[in-house]
Amino acid sequence: MQAIIMAGGVGSRLRPLTNTLPKPLVKIIDKPVMEYVIENLVAGGVKDIAVTVGYKAEMIIDYFGDGSAFGAKLKYYAEDVPLGTAGGVKNASDFIVDDFLVMSADGLCNIDVKEFCNFHHSHTSRVSMAVRYMPDARGYGLVKEKDGVVTSFAEKPKFVVSGLINMGIYAFDKSILRDIPEGRSDFSYDIFPKLIGDIRTYESDCFWSDIGTLPDYYMTNHYVCMHPNNFRVSI
Repeated sequence: MQAIIMAGGVGSRLRPLTNTLPKPLVKIIDKPVMEYVIENLVAGGVKDIAVTVGYKAEMIIDYFGDGSAFGAKLKYYAEDVPLGTAGGVKNASDFIVDDFLVMSADGLCNIDVKEFCNFHHSHTSRVSMAVRYMPDARGYGLVKEKDGVVTSFAEKPKFVVSGLINMGIYAFDKSILRDIPEGRSDFSYDIFPKLIGDIRTYESDCFWSDIGTLPDYYMTNHYVCMHPNNFRVSI
């Protein structure tokens, strides 16, 4: 399988850390968060990777280059204007030759990539969505499912509610590109609601943090410091 890493976001909620760095280059302990993402993909056998870039794109490209130093082969797709999660994938259509993964460059997760790929190939739905249980799902996309098939979504509930949340990690059949229009669009708002019944949930108890705020950032650093072997970190 191939992968697309979404690395175009500004990361405004992490300022001042992102005043001079794009969020994918903000360090967790000793290396940029996007480096963890690439390492995890490569460890799972996924080495052919496209990267969608926007904010401070040149810094990301300068750091990762062609990916060979990280055991990967990287191809970059620049967005002059933000295209959203689905629009960014559509912009990289010429990269896709078969089923593919989509991951965020600015979230830390140690999901078992190989197991997730095997799960995707074990069913006939065109979309596999990685989810995890959260006792407090405020601020996250809440996923409702029955027998492993998504039945509805509730975006970012304002009150305390527990349930499965969307981790923003997906596996797609290539045919999904036909469902994405040209221009800006997002999976959560524009694409997935039209695919109810064709999305399978993959529930994982892996560590996951979207590093959305400064408290999240420091919590994530602390967690990795306490569990370095889970993230290929030498302390």
